[in-house]
Amino acid sequence: MAKRKQGKINRLERLLPEGLLVDAAWLSRHGYSTGLRSQYVAAGWLQQPARRVYQRPRGPLGWQQIVISLQTLLARDLVVGGRTALKLHGFAHYLQQQTTTVYLYGPEKPPTWLQDLDVGVRFAYRNDGRLFRKQRISTAPHRLDADSGPHPARRDSIVAQPWGAWRWPLMLSTPERAILELLDELPDKETFHQADMLMEGLTTLSPTRLQTLLNDCRSIKVKRLFFFFADRHRHAWLKRLDKAPIDLGSGKRMLVKGGRFDAQHLITVPESLDGVR
Repeated sequence: MAKRKQGKINRLERLLPEGLLVDAAWLSRHGYSTGLRSQYVAAGWLQQPARRVYQRPRGPLGWQQIVISLQTLLARDLVVGGRTALKLHGFAHYLQQQTTTVYLYGPEKPPTWLQDLDVGVRFAYRNDGRLFRKQRISTAPHRLDADSGPHPARRDSIVAQPWGAWRWPLMLSTPERAILELLDELPDKETFHQADMLMEGLTTLSPTRLQTLLNDCRSIKVKRLFFFFADRHRHAWLKRLDKAPIDLGSGKRMLVKGGRFDAQHLITVPESLDGVR
């Protein structure tokens, strides 16, 4: 009996890397009953940072470990996107410095226990199908060994960024996708000033990725805003985009009350944005 018990512990060490977490359903599928889980928690083999959630101890729990666990062990099609992804790509100097909200995009909502974890941030979910038709989120389970390094994404609009000492793959939107996700938050959750500063700094975007994403994008508002800011800052990659296949809709869009109407892009923007620079 003792040998069998030790064998299950050894197996758990192989299945669940230190620092990552899984839920009760995952442990049940792998043969760890409620009673056995309770024994492991009492013995210190497992920690329980929230109800129905278990972790092999390894220092403080951060939001990155939670998301990596969702993307790999729990096989959830969720990626870090929008403002959070842009920060991870190195554009933090254009944004508020402290991360208080982590934006997650995917076809299905994350588990409800996500909001029960106390890691100093809140998680905001967005359905990616609202913004894109074909460029939907699809992540595959990844190996979590030390030599794996960054993993290729299934689509050009998603990349893997190595995180932590073991270089676990954190899947996130490319800058091209992330800026469109952020523009979708205007004007209620993001400001025009913030978007303007960000777009000014996005000098190295890939026109190939942008073309694919803009062709596929459902939101007329997002596409018009994108070209408004791109024209305003006259980025070199703008000349390599073909507007012909991009549906920019018809008619005017009032995005802010009492603003300035931009006749070229048919949107109303704040008076403080005084045209192309």
